[in-house]
Amino acid sequence: MIPLSHYLILGALLFAIGVVGIFLNRKNLVILLMSIELLLLAVNINFVAFSHYLGDVAGQIFVFFILTVAAAEAAIGLAILIVLFRSRKTINVEELDSLKG
Repeated sequence: MIPLSHYLILGALLFAIGVVGIFLNRKNLVILLMSIELLLLAVNINFVAFSHYLGDVAGQIFVFFILTVAAAEAAIGLAILIVLFRSRKTINVEELDSLKG
């Protein structure tokens, strides 16, 4: 049986990789969306690990809600990305400044 600490270390590493992906890459919108998804999946691993460790299914049920929100976020984010690419011909975040006043 794998101890709880291994799952928590894996979740922490995935979360750290997601945070580094957000802070180091401020240019590509696709990589930013993937980093946000990685953050959510790291949290899901922690929820499932604690749920299994405590013998309660509430954490696993909560993961389904998080996955639903993550899927909606990915779909909306990719739709916005496609619209921006069609109108601006770029997905560079630094060049998407049309809302600046």
